[in-house]
Amino acid sequence: MRWIRFTAPGAAESWGIEEGGRIREVRGSPFDGHGPTGRTHALAEVRIEVPFVPRTFYAAGLNYVAHIREHGDPAAIPSKPDIGYRAVNALIAHDAPVVIPSDATKVQYEGELAVVIGRKARHLSEADALSCVLGYTIGNDVSERVWQRADRTLWRAKNTDTFKPMGPWIETDFDLEAARTTVRLNGAVTTEFATNDMLFGVRRFIAAMTRYLTLHPGDVVWMGTDGTSPDLKPGDVVEVEISGIGTLRSPFVAEAA
Repeated sequence: MRWIRFTAPGAAESWGIEEGGRIREVRGSPFDGHGPTGRTHALAEVRIEVPFVPRTFYAAGLNYVAHIREHGDPAAIPSKPDIGYRAVNALIAHDAPVVIPSDATKVQYEGELAVVIGRKARHLSEADALSCVLGYTIGNDVSERVWQRADRTLWRAKNTDTFKPMGPWIETDFDLEAARTTVRLNGAVTTEFATNDMLFGVRRFIAAMTRYLTLHPGDVVWMGTDGTSPDLKPGDVVEVEISGIGTLRSPFVAEAA
């Protein structure tokens, strides 16, 4: 099932289920119950919104070996899952522009799998960790690398407004083992990797997290990225595709003077 949050012309923001290019609108949401409204919309005629605004926005630390080797000390490969946080102010939807601040000098993408939590969970084992997962979406963890080295909390480098594109929807029927992540810059493939080629997989992260904290419906966990990124500039368009989910597209623009 493919859950989508959208705005139809002349209507309020709504939830729906996308099937074959059409959306069946529903009352409620996938997190707290829903029912049909009887209205349908063409996907091409609506504005796609951020799939949801997470209750808590978690992000895996370094979780792919090639990315660690490109951006840090290979000897610093972590021995256990590391989790951090991101800010919801930075979230934007599919096709919404990422604004490059005028004083930014080294902006890069990170195409990531995002795990959407669908039920309250604490003390899950790895064997039953996926029982709390509603589905999956796609994130682009835009980062300013100079700021990343300078700011101990990453408050600018990771959380500047528009730096977290997410979408275009939530896919509940997803084969993680078969999935591949492909990133394109202006139509050319720049990064490609097996999505599940993680140091610590989704099950391991959820089990480790719920040992100490409670996950709630509407939480999200971004799972990290592999490879490296070229520096981005205004006019670039980045597409993050994860097979079995879809493609998240983000144009990059300069901050207005």
